[in-house]
Amino acid sequence: MCGILFSNKTGLSKDRFKKSLNKFSYRGPNNSEILKIDNILLGHNRLSIHDLSSNGNQPFFSQSGRFVTIFNGEIYNYKELAEKYSIFLKTSCDTELLVELYEKIGKSFLSELNGMFAFIIYDLNNGKYFAARDRLGIKPLYFCKTNDYISYSSEVNGLKYLHNLSDIDDWAIRQYKKVRMFFGGHTIYKDIKMFPAGHVDDNGCVEKYWSLPYKVNKKPPSDIELKSLIQSAIDYRRSSDVPVGSYLSGGLDSSIIATLAKEPDTWTVGFDDDNEFYWSDIVAKKIRSKHTKVNVDYDEFIDTAKEMIEIRQEPLSVPNEVLLYLMTKQVSSKNTVVLSGEGADELFFGYDRIFSWAMSVDSFSISEFDKLYSYGKHEDNEVLESLLKPYIKENYKVIDIVSHFFQVGHLHGLLRRLDNSTMLCGVEARVPFVDHRLVELMAGVSGEYKMSNNIVKAPLKRIYKDYLSEEIVIRKKIGFPVPLDRIFNSNSQYGAWLDFNLKSLGI
Repeated sequence: MCGILFSNKTGLSKDRFKKSLNKFSYRGPNNSEILKIDNILLGHNRLSIHDLSSNGNQPFFSQSGRFVTIFNGEIYNYKELAEKYSIFLKTSCDTELLVELYEKIGKSFLSELNGMFAFIIYDLNNGKYFAARDRLGIKPLYFCKTNDYISYSSEVNGLKYLHNLSDIDDWAIRQYKKVRMFFGGHTIYKDIKMFPAGHVDDNGCVEKYWSLPYKVNKKPPSDIELKSLIQSAIDYRRSSDVPVGSYLSGGLDSSIIATLAKEPDTWTVGFDDDNEFYWSDIVAKKIRSKHTKVNVDYDEFIDTAKEMIEIRQEPLSVPNEVLLYLMTKQVSSKNTVVLSGEGADELFFGYDRIFSWAMSVDSFSISEFDKLYSYGKHEDNEVLESLLKPYIKENYKVIDIVSHFFQVGHLHGLLRRLDNSTMLCGVEARVPFVDHRLVELMAGVSGEYKMSNNIVKAPLKRIYKDYLSEEIVIRKKIGFPVPLDRIFNSNSQYGAWLDFNLKSLGI
C-alpha cells in the first residue's frame, strides 16, 4: 500500500512535483522517490509490506529495463502467478511480478490478478503509459486531464497542489449533500476526477476490463463452497512481512474475520457513553486476542475531523470515518496491516430496512428508496436518479436494483472511506469480503437465500453459528455509533455534519 503520482506535462517543475508527492507522504512513510524521464515524472511514497529491504522501493524497473512502474496495492496471488508463467523474481515484492507479467503477456494479465491495485506502467521504448485500477475500486486513483497532459494521483490533494486547482464542482456538492459521497467520477473539484474501477487507460484509450457479472436469480452456492471461498479470501489477506491485526466491533462480519484469521491483535473504537465494547469483548475473549478499546471524547472527535479535512482537502463521508482514523492511529503502533469487514453487508443484505422493503414491493419507487437511503433533502431526487440509473434495468425486480447498487455503487463509497481513514495513518486495510471471486459468486443470487424469514445475512449466520457466540450471531447490526446530536448540539444530526464538513473547506 502506497501513494503514487504521475504526470506527462511538459515543463512541469520537479520541485513542485516533489512537493505535491509530499502532500500525501502519510500513505508511504518508509521511502519516497521521484524519477524523471524526459517530460515524464513518476513519484512513489512507499509503505513497506513485502520485502522490507530497499529492493522493493519504487519507481520499479522491469528486469529488461524497458518498463518502469509505480504501484499502490497488493497482489495476493503474485507467487502463484510467478510460478504459472515461469517468472523468476529477484525480490519478494508483488510489484516485480506486476511489471514482469505485463511485459510478458500484456494487459490481459489483469484478469489473473487477485488483489487491490492502482498503478502506472511506463514504456521507455515507445514513451507510452498504461494505467489501471482494480475491479471494485478498493484502491483510489484520481486524474486531471487537458489536451496537453494527464496526471494521476492516489490523492486529491496531490493533484490540487500540482496544478493549482480549486474550482468547486457544484454537482458534486449536491451529490454530497444528498448521499454523503461522490459518484460518476466526480470529486469536490471540477477539474479532478476519480478514475473508474475496473478500467484501464492505455496511453489515452480508456476501456473497461471488468464489470460485475450480475445474473438475475442465479443459483446459490453450497455452504461448503461459500465457506471455502471466504476462508481463502481471508488467508490471502494475511500474507505479509509485517504484523497483521483485525478490526473487531463485535458485529457479525468483523467477528467472522477475526475468528478465522486468528491474528493476535484486535481493535475497536467508541465513545465513553456510546460504544460496542461489550460485544467486542465477548469475541476477543473467545478467540483469546490482545484486544484494544480506543476511547474517543467529543472534543477529540471535532478536532480530528477538522484535521482530516485540512490534510485531505475533501469533506469526510460519514462520522465513522473519524472513528476509523482515531482507531487506526492506535493500530499503527503495532500493526501495519489490518483486516476489515467492508462488503459483507452489501453481499449478504445486512441493511435490514432497505432490503426488507426491496423484497416486499413489486415496483421501484425513487421517493420510497430516498426515505430509506438518503440523508439530504428528499425533494432533490435528481441526484438519486443519476446515482441509480445504471442499476435500473428492464428485467430487474426491485431487489435486483437495490442489490446491484449496493454491491457496486454504495460499496465504492465505503471503500473510499476505509482507504482515506487508514492510509492517513500509514496502515494498509484489507477487505476479505471484497475478494472479486466472492463478489462474483454472490452477484444475482436470490434475496430469499440471503435474507431468509427476515433474517439478514442468513448464509453467514448459518455457516458460522458454531464458530461464534449465539448472542453475536443474533444481535442487530449497529455500526460504529456516533452521537451527532450531542456532539453538534443539534437535532439535525446529518445536516450539522454535512455543514461542518463544507464550512471546514470554506464552502
